[in-house]
Amino acid sequence: MKRGKKAEEAAADGENDTGSASAKRTKKTKEPEAPILYEDPPDKMTSKDGRAANMKITSWNVDGLRAWVKKNGLDWVREEAPDVLCLQETKCAEKSLPAAIISMPEYPHKYWAVSDEKEGYSGVAMLCKTEPLKVTYGIGKEEHDKEGRVITAEFPSFYLVTAYVPNSGRGLVRLDYRKTWDVDFRAYLSELDMQKPLVLCGDLNVAHQDIDLKNPKGNKKSAGFTPEEREGISQLLESGFTDSFRELYPEQANAYTFWTYMMNSRGKNVGWRLDYFLLSSSLLPGLCDSKIRNKPLGSDHCPITLHMAV
Repeated sequence: MKRGKKAEEAAADGENDTGSASAKRTKKTKEPEAPILYEDPPDKMTSKDGRAANMKITSWNVDGLRAWVKKNGLDWVREEAPDVLCLQETKCAEKSLPAAIISMPEYPHKYWAVSDEKEGYSGVAMLCKTEPLKVTYGIGKEEHDKEGRVITAEFPSFYLVTAYVPNSGRGLVRLDYRKTWDVDFRAYLSELDMQKPLVLCGDLNVAHQDIDLKNPKGNKKSAGFTPEEREGISQLLESGFTDSFRELYPEQANAYTFWTYMMNSRGKNVGWRLDYFLLSSSLLPGLCDSKIRNKPLGSDHCPITLHMAV
C-alpha cells in the first residue's frame, strides 16, 4: 500500500509535541509517550478440534521484489519455511526476476502474475513446495486481470487465493474502480467457495475496524479506511468468510502489518492492519494460528503466517 497519510502524519507529529507555550516558558519538556508495540505470541500448533497443524502459509507485500531480495528477505523466508509463500506488489516482470528467487530449491513450483500494461507495477507471486492441482491467474475479468493482482492455486482440500487489492489512491481517485473490484472479487470468491473451501491471503488494502489502525478518527477519508472500502470487506465477511486473526484475537489492539516510511511510523507503531488471511467457514475447525510477524524488515509491510490443519 502506497500513500502518504496527512492525518496519520499529523497524529504522529502530535505524539512528539513538546507542549504548550507555558511549558516552554518554564523550560519543561513533555516526554514523548513510549510506543505501544505488538508482541507476536508463541505459535499455536493445534486446531480447535485437536488436530496438529500441517499446512503453513506465509503472505508478504514486499514493496518491490528485487529490492526486497537485496534486503535479505529470502533469509527470513528460509527461517520461516512455509509450505506456500505468497508475495504481493512484486513490481517485477518475469524476465527481470532475481536469480536468488528463481533458483530456490525449497520451492520448485513458482507462479507469477504481472501487470500487462505497466512494468514495475502491482504483481503477485506464489511459491509452493508441493505442486498444486491447478493454477489460474486473475478473476476472469479483463479490466481487473490486466494488472496482475490474483493467483489461485487448487490443492486437494482447498483453494488458496493470493491477492493485491487495488489501492483507492491519493485523493481517492480510484475509489469507484475499487468498489467495482470489491463486487467482482467477492463474486469470484463466492463461486470458488461453492466448489471447495478457500483461503484468501494478501494485501487487501483496507483496515476493517477502528482497532485495525492507530489513528481511525483522522483517516476516515483516507484510502484504506473509507466507509465504502470498509463496507466492501464487511460484505465479503458476511458472504461466508472469516478474518482468521480477529477470530483468534478479537480484542488485540496495536497489531499492524503496514507502516508508512515517513515520520518513523514503524518505530512508533503508527500502523494499519491491511494484510489478512480470510477463511471459508468450513475451514475454521482446522484453524490453528494466524500470525503477524512484525519483526522482519525489508518492506513497509511485514509478513503474516497462517497455521492450519487440513
